[in-house]
Order: sequence, then structure tokens, then C-alpha cells
Amino acid sequence: MSECVFCKIVAGDFGTELLGETEHSIAFRDINPEMPVHLLVVPKNHYRDITDLATHSEAAMLDLVKLGSQLALEHTSDGSYKFLFNSGENAGQTVFHAHAHVLSQMPKSV
Repeated sequence: MSECVFCKIVAGDFGTELLGETEHSIAFRDINPEMPVHLLVVPKNHYRDITDLATHSEAAMLDLVKLGSQLALEHTSDGSYKFLFNSGENAGQTVFHAHAHVLSQMPKSV
């Protein structure tokens, strides 16, 4: 998907700092964070939304959830976080490439 910003990030076009990478997923900070911890976890292959991902690749979906959960524990001080998928424009999805938001008010102290 040549127009998809997340496909471009996966391809390395922007030099985005990756916080994690697995066989099926990458993770990076949201450029417009809504909380002190706001990470995005994105499948490397293009799927329109979480339903498309779940329908077509159970392995990639599980991988995305595992990576997001691992990073949430690494980036939060108390292990409390939200794991959020927006699916569809009316639900707030603005980039139509499946992705999870990992959000927390409790960042780990550096």
C-alpha cells in the first residue's frame, strides 16, 4: 500500500525509532501522544483494521498482542495500561492499517 503511512514506517522510509520488532510486528511511539505512554504496535503486513487482521492472520494478531503487552510492562511503572484498537472511521480510526494503541498514565521513571 504505497499511500499507507504505517507501511512506509515498516519499510523504514521515515527512520522511525522502533521500540520493538518481531517477525510480524513493529512498535514505536505515537507522534501525537494522548497519555505519557502512548505506543503503537503495527503488523508488518497491511491489514485494514483489527477485524481484517484477525480474519487473515491469527499468528500476526497474537504476535502483535504479545509485543504490545511486553512493551507495556517495559514502559509503565506499575504495569497498568490500556490496549486499544479503533476499527473504522466512526470508532476513531484515522490510519487504515491495523494497529494497537498501548496507553498509560504511569510511565517508568528513567
